[in-house]
Amino acid sequence: MDPVERIAELRSVIDRHRRLYHTLAEPEIADAEYDALIRELERLEVAHPELTEPSSPTQLVGGDIIETFAPVTHRVPMTSLDNAMDVDELRAWGERVMKGLDEGAAIRYCCELKIDGLAVSLRYENGQFVQAATRGDGRVGEDVTANVATIAVVPKALPATVMSGRKKIPIPEVLEVRGEVYLPIEAFEKMRAAKEAENLERVAAGRRPEPVPVNPRNAGAGSLRQKDASVTAGRGLAFWTYQVGEVVGGPELTSHRDTLDFLAACGFPVNPDIRVVDSLAEVERFCTEWQENRHSLPYEIDGAVVKVDDLGQRGVLGYTARAPRWAIAVKFPPEERTTILRDIQVSIGRTGRATPFAVLEPVFVGGSTVSMATLHNEDQVRLKDVRPGDTVVVRKAGDVIPEVVGPVLSLRPDDAESWNFPQVCPCELKSTLVRLEGESDTRCVEPSCPHQRDQRIIYFASRGAMDIEGLGERTVMQLSDAGLATDPGDVYSLTVDQLLTLEGFGRVSAEKLLESIEGSKTRPLPRILTALGIKHLGPSAAEALAARFGTLDAIMSAADDTLATVDGVGDVIARSISSWFAQQANLDFVAKLRDAGVDFGRVETSNAPQTLEGKAVVVTGTLDGFDRESAERAIKERGGKSPGSVSAKTFAVVIGREPGASKVTKAESLGVPMLDEEGFRHLLDTGELPD
Repeated sequence: MDPVERIAELRSVIDRHRRLYHTLAEPEIADAEYDALIRELERLEVAHPELTEPSSPTQLVGGDIIETFAPVTHRVPMTSLDNAMDVDELRAWGERVMKGLDEGAAIRYCCELKIDGLAVSLRYENGQFVQAATRGDGRVGEDVTANVATIAVVPKALPATVMSGRKKIPIPEVLEVRGEVYLPIEAFEKMRAAKEAENLERVAAGRRPEPVPVNPRNAGAGSLRQKDASVTAGRGLAFWTYQVGEVVGGPELTSHRDTLDFLAACGFPVNPDIRVVDSLAEVERFCTEWQENRHSLPYEIDGAVVKVDDLGQRGVLGYTARAPRWAIAVKFPPEERTTILRDIQVSIGRTGRATPFAVLEPVFVGGSTVSMATLHNEDQVRLKDVRPGDTVVVRKAGDVIPEVVGPVLSLRPDDAESWNFPQVCPCELKSTLVRLEGESDTRCVEPSCPHQRDQRIIYFASRGAMDIEGLGERTVMQLSDAGLATDPGDVYSLTVDQLLTLEGFGRVSAEKLLESIEGSKTRPLPRILTALGIKHLGPSAAEALAARFGTLDAIMSAADDTLATVDGVGDVIARSISSWFAQQANLDFVAKLRDAGVDFGRVETSNAPQTLEGKAVVVTGTLDGFDRESAERAIKERGGKSPGSVSAKTFAVVIGREPGASKVTKAESLGVPMLDEEGFRHLLDTGELPD
């Protein structure tokens, strides 16, 4: 396409999406897609500078204001930030900063979390809160004073004086504080749950469900822009401050860190995970750490913000037309994208559970290309009202299975029809799918269903169960189609000649798989218990049962009330175990495993002294002498527990390199002792904290 035409097209598309996102909080595309459009336009404008215009979206900040709220002119413009999408772009920014300062100048960087919320400005005159405004287009925002006043953590009045270092100083005559209004994840989940409950009533009454909030950012922006401030008050919004705007009569501050400390002394909430570092390498480590630990926080972040700490150096570096040269936003890989929902189908699990899933136009999200995503159950499909042909928001957070969050209703095709849950199983038996009264799951109740059979074999061979390397989903499907495996026990009678009939198998790979199958016969009893696939019985309860009874036969013959006394088991799991072993088909399966030579009585015992009996020890970060599994095993071998989170019951937290910041913060707030690796070894040996 001709550059002139493409630039005009991009500007039109971006202007529309900019208003939908910044002004109306009703985006039709994900942030990553918007960023890609902006960056394409930037590249074209760099290549064709004669086509650059002051009104181009690349030169603008935020969005337009809406007439619902009175306009507020910012005395000091609220600029945006340039973005770094990867480490190379971060390093390029660092080089520009160094070139903009005197050669050899020492540079300190202030690293902050990029809160996924709505930028606002709070104005205080003589210590009194007088006005709050959104960023708007950077020059003019919206007056949201009444709504911001309902946010509990926003001070309504400031103390007359505060301590700055060792000096007591008066509050500035005018103090403009800038920060991010956001919706905590817990508050967001409550909003979603409330809307879903309301939609259940609407569906039951024959009415269409209303849109469910898609993410905390959009829900928070909508909450702040309520006409009725009492509605905002009930939403649970929060606020972090990160900058000052106009200041009249303020203290002489020389660094950004000093500024944040001053704001904290005034009573403003300042994020505890801000870090000042001396090199760009440390900046990169900060970004990597938080990209890996972003889900440990009680709020959403979509990146990190890096700022030159020295205010004098900031003055030298200055601004471009839309952003400061002394700061940059490092964007993390997107976890939400929009794509087309091609179809909705149903998969059958090992217990017969029928789970609807979305067949998607492939989209790169959360670090991988996604073409399918879960829709959970029949109720969720109805409540979200997603339909084949919809443009949908897809979310993949970390290693979590991708899910369809909801539809973009403004882009729904006119002919999109509601999807109805099928009444028969997709397998060749076409058995009836059943949903019992009071349950959310629909199930295939035909025991011979081939889909259930295949999933049971896959689960049996998985890493958390019998850990049979090479027996993955593709191989199981081949074995099933060839009639070589009707239940997990059949894998123990496989031969090389049989495997050679399968596509992709040579003699070496066949022998290697049989070797792995043979090795699984001596897996510890907890693994075998897990592999059986008994409903509600997970690895922790399996370990406790194995430690208590020692053999599978002893567990099979134990009464419900005896099983229920085991720590972590209880009545529900006990009944599920007894019910499973009461079925003849399951007893036949256990007998097949016994005949194959599977050891039902191998319990790994430890001769280590029980120095940590009853104590919970959390490990975070990288240790030199232990990986995560061996550290947790060392704790458990000594009678301790190794939970994944810090609580008031935690005895100690072991801190390695690059620890999870939220765990460190929680330990500090609760006064839980923190140990280095040497202290950890002392704890393992003695059960006591080092002096």
